Amino acid sequence: MTGEHSSKQYDNDLETIRSKVLLMGGLVESHFHDAISCFRTGNAEHAEQVIKSDLEVNRLEVMLDDMCSHLIVKRQPAANDLRTVMATGKVITDLERIGDESTKIARISRDASLARKQVALFNGYDAVRVLAASVGDMLHQSLDAFARLDQAKAVQLIAQDALIDNDFRSIMRNLITFMMEDPTTISSTLDALWVAKAIERIGDHAKNIAEHTIYIVEGKDIRHSDYVATKQEQSN
Repeated sequence: MTGEHSSKQYDNDLETIRSKVLLMGGLVESHFHDAISCFRTGNAEHAEQVIKSDLEVNRLEVMLDDMCSHLIVKRQPAANDLRTVMATGKVITDLERIGDESTKIARISRDASLARKQVALFNGYDAVRVLAASVGDMLHQSLDAFARLDQAKAVQLIAQDALIDNDFRSIMRNLITFMMEDPTTISSTLDALWVAKAIERIGDHAKNIAEHTIYIVEGKDIRHSDYVATKQEQSN
């Protein structure tokens, strides 16, 4: 009976952590969309609010890391249970870094607005709009895959990251060409380039969350492996 009670308590503790991680994920997702909105509108006050909201993301990271550590010490999970806690801890880290990248976008937006760079002929938002939409969807889907422990969806998301990388490289080439053709737009074009890089990095972290999901489900660390290609071949 003691073992059964301990197991149930562990499940309850872990579910509490997972719920708070998903809460953090929702906050980070909103953080990203708000940052992109700031880059689109050039609203310095809104950008400042987004920057300040990163403090809550950081607070949740510290709190959840502490909860995971206490769960390991108190419940001493083994095998599959320990794997789940460790992977969840990595998801927390990726979410915090997504928050950092979103804050970077908001800071660029604020500084550009205060410097009145938005009056330039170059519209940086148009350059990153499609990439931002793709990464925003990828982030949402990665959190959904983690919540449902959906291995199939996680595999699809990891494969999608290659498309994100290709889109970013295309944007980078176009922006460099634009700066060469019209040097007066260098400042605002560089802003768009840094924003595009931040968006691409958020895509990388979303992919990481998908990889952590597969680790929880299968117990396989698929980083730097041909796991996704193998799965795609098997499904064809």
